[in-house]
Amino acid sequence: MPSPHLRPSLPSPPGKGLTRRGLLLTGAAAGVALGAAAPPAWAAARPHPFGRHGSPAARRTPRTLYVDPHGRGDFTRVQAAVDAAAGGGWTLVLGPGTYRETVSVDTTRTDMTWIGATGDARDVVIVYDNAAGTPRPDGSTYGTSGSATTTVQADGFTAHRITFANDWLRADHPGVTGTQAVALKAQGDRSAFWRCRFLGHQDTLYADTRSLSAFARQYYAHCHVEGDVDFVFGRATAVFEHCRFRALDRTDLAAPPYGFVFAPSTAGANPRGYLVTHGRVTSRAPDGGYKLARPWVPSSDTTARPMLTVRDTWLGAGVDEAVPYTNMSDMYPWQDQRFAEYRNSGPGARITVPANRPQLTRAEARTATREAYLGDWTPWRER
Repeated sequence: MPSPHLRPSLPSPPGKGLTRRGLLLTGAAAGVALGAAAPPAWAAARPHPFGRHGSPAARRTPRTLYVDPHGRGDFTRVQAAVDAAAGGGWTLVLGPGTYRETVSVDTTRTDMTWIGATGDARDVVIVYDNAAGTPRPDGSTYGTSGSATTTVQADGFTAHRITFANDWLRADHPGVTGTQAVALKAQGDRSAFWRCRFLGHQDTLYADTRSLSAFARQYYAHCHVEGDVDFVFGRATAVFEHCRFRALDRTDLAAPPYGFVFAPSTAGANPRGYLVTHGRVTSRAPDGGYKLARPWVPSSDTTARPMLTVRDTWLGAGVDEAVPYTNMSDMYPWQDQRFAEYRNSGPGARITVPANRPQLTRAEARTATREAYLGDWTPWRER
């Protein structure tokens, strides 16, 4: 996505674990898993977070691999386990620790499930530090998509209680202009994330599709996402239910806006973009410092009509109540896109300038539901 060339210097928050100026990456490690025969020793530490019988995917197949960075599982690296899990229907149980690597799940590895072993996403962290402008060995740069710590192209992917992070910092690379640094890029249809964390700064969570013509439904439940510039973006049909969005402070900037929470790029032919329901948007920045969204119309799809509906969600004072939306490009005004709200609350939800906050009617709200967005896929029933 186009960079506004803003370079924050973020203070470290309090808390335990590996920190990198604003990103709390991992907590205490204590682990367990349930699945295949002869699990590693840490698998017996405490009951599995999904009950005695494991996740639905684990019940369907005996094909379970254990990953542990300390050598107590089948593999020490997540990518090595993914490479070994040829075909569909595999379960990877990730032991507690920090996995500093990039991971890619290609289209052939369908219906894969990843489970954080301890039941606490802070204990299982997949993190790397590439940015769009980071040089490759051949002298080219990674670009936004190539910066992703984890890329999932396969359909039917599910993750439980895992942290996906990108800890690249603008302040450490003042000469780099490509400051987009993706933690997770999800492109497959039927991608579900339960109680996961997505940590980064610019372009943290890339909820996208495999191509302009592809259809991809994604479901995020009880997740935590944080960043500063466009930190949830892309063209997927994505439902965020009971999720928290945390806008980081940017102390180097003299005046707002300090950043933008959402930047959808929904295809014009797609009737469903991003739906945020029963969520919470907070910020460490000064009051009114953040825009709720701006539309991204990429050069690869100038017919895009970005769509975002935020409903029944608490918006903190960090959201600019008077002007919550703005343009990424004056060629594509936000007023021409599909932005709407419904029954939001909190200081950032006050309607002081009605023209700046389009509201759904009650009839329109009846179609702005997870069921309408995701159709015949009901991940909340399959969990």
